[in-house]
Amino acid sequence: MGPQTDICCDPVGPAGSVRETIRTMAQKIAYQGEPGANSNIACKQMFPDMESVPCASFEDAFELVSSGEAELAMIPIENSIAGRVADIHILLPQSNLQIVGEFFLPIHFDLLGIPGSTIEDATEVHSHIHALGQCRKLIREHGLKPVIAGDTAGSAREVSEWNDPRKLSLAPPLAAQIYGLDVLASRVEDDPSNTTRFVVLAREKELPARDELSGPAVTSFVFRVRNVPSALYKALGGFATSGVNMTRLESYMVGNEFAATMFMADVEGHPEDLPLKLALEELDFFTTEVRILGVYAAAEYRTGQTVSG
Repeated sequence: MGPQTDICCDPVGPAGSVRETIRTMAQKIAYQGEPGANSNIACKQMFPDMESVPCASFEDAFELVSSGEAELAMIPIENSIAGRVADIHILLPQSNLQIVGEFFLPIHFDLLGIPGSTIEDATEVHSHIHALGQCRKLIREHGLKPVIAGDTAGSAREVSEWNDPRKLSLAPPLAAQIYGLDVLASRVEDDPSNTTRFVVLAREKELPARDELSGPAVTSFVFRVRNVPSALYKALGGFATSGVNMTRLESYMVGNEFAATMFMADVEGHPEDLPLKLALEELDFFTTEVRILGVYAAAEYRTGQTVSG
């Protein structure tokens, strides 16, 4: 393991407390995507004083943290419309990194073109497949041909490089500033409630004690149930009887074995809280493996407060 990152949290959630700690450290946070992507925006909003480092893949972002070249990584884990982010449920448990915070970002897309371009003269719109799917109304209304790109911000860069008024991009607002594009229409997403949840990763360290988290906490973990009838039902029974709220539960296959199923879960509470302590003890009885991925302060969004968009 590389050098430890001392993360403590306060009642306002992870954002404020993590910022305070990071100010004394080298200021780098890794993210997957090109400059101007939503992950870049999440980095800037939660850690405005840190240098955001773009990476070509999630694996590259993980490696920057593991090697000590960056202190943190900002990784999208699920979206309110598209569901879980592909591969994260497999990559995260294997990364030897720890979740130390979370951030919820409202997702907005602008329609961008080179200076002087118009929607009326455009024929194509380029973006990531999820962005195209989340802006169908605009695309149909203007009869644009959707063209899949590898990245939302990357599509903005390409439109700028092509310098063709017939080609537009659907990208986050920051991309227009970075690539010198005109905003032809703002917030064109079909569902204004579209939100992505990010997790903040650091090198592994001792999990924070309960008294280090003075507000609501979240515990993330993975587990594998025993190969017996009703194993999952029995494993989860302790959370119900103890009154622990499970906010996320997803399954995924391990290797090439259809019988080997892992589950990733988020629950409200700290492992030292008696209800969660009892639930985890019962879970351990019905599983062959349990691994806690992180214990961290709940974001303000989770506690019912709004996130500015």
